[in-house]
Amino acid sequence: MISNVAETLETVTSLAEPYSDQNELKRLWSEPVRLFRLSNALREKSCQDEVSFVINRNINFTNECTGTCRFCSFKHGIIYFLTHEQILERTGEAERLGATEICLQGGLAPEMMLEDYCRILELVHRDFPRMHLHAYSPMEVKHMSRNSHVEVKEALRELKRSGLGSMPGTAAEILVDSVRAKICPDKLKAEEWRQIIMTAHMLGIPTTSTMLFGHVESLEDRLRHLQILKEIQLETGGFTEMVLLPFIPDNNMLGKIAKGADLLDRLKMHALARVALYPNITNIQASWTKLGREAAAAALDWGANDLGGTLMDEGIARNSLEAPRISAAELIELIEGRGKRAVQRTTLYERV
Repeated sequence: MISNVAETLETVTSLAEPYSDQNELKRLWSEPVRLFRLSNALREKSCQDEVSFVINRNINFTNECTGTCRFCSFKHGIIYFLTHEQILERTGEAERLGATEICLQGGLAPEMMLEDYCRILELVHRDFPRMHLHAYSPMEVKHMSRNSHVEVKEALRELKRSGLGSMPGTAAEILVDSVRAKICPDKLKAEEWRQIIMTAHMLGIPTTSTMLFGHVESLEDRLRHLQILKEIQLETGGFTEMVLLPFIPDNNMLGKIAKGADLLDRLKMHALARVALYPNITNIQASWTKLGREAAAAALDWGANDLGGTLMDEGIARNSLEAPRISAAELIELIEGRGKRAVQRTTLYERV
């Protein structure tokens, strides 16, 4: 590790002050050692030596989807649709294994209406009232609203009444419409994503924020994306974390022209997010499913302070070398192997 990783903490705030300017952030990107040191200093100021994780389970209830996202590896194979009984069975298994969160997401099944999404939440909440339900991306919210001919705000209200605790901020990809036209032309536009997220926040539904990077976007596109997230957070305060999702080129159309970012680019992106979003979003998550376990652990030295969850199932997009689950003990080992202190958290970053 580079010596003198942190500038003295007394000067960190003043050091970070200019980095809301995009030209300054571009210069910082071109100086990896400086970026490394500053991101670590800001991580230490925000989180000390703590690195968090959550015991959770992903339940991808269907891979049936009308979407045309060119980076998608999820729709391949036989179409499936989990029954309510299967969802409850998987939730029960997760609870027995100590999970505090169930994450529910699926493809855009054409026949699913708002009441279908609500029914899943109601059943899980009825049988497992202590389980936090983290469910449905902004694209799914748009899909169910459109199918049921209701306003997004009313759909979100119904989901919250049914037990929704928080939402994944996926479907963000890159919040620049010229990029979206190339990678997900039929998906909601950047402004639609922003409005759905802000409406959720205003209704008391917190969300994560995400970025899918390492495909056809430029550094300027990444910086614009981070700026939009910071603007939303300044207005609503509803983001719990930032999750960096490196593009996985396997088994999708986009992978034929985009091979993904290299390891240094991936690590630098975590550091850049830490600096660009400071002090508004202070939880930066490294995704072990996308990076691989060792690279995710390395990201803890580049500004990240969270390794996400145990997942137990993950079918949407992951590094092909990774199993779809990891134990809490394995996460703790990765964290402590980097000289950090492991802390189990809830979805909303309270300690367990």
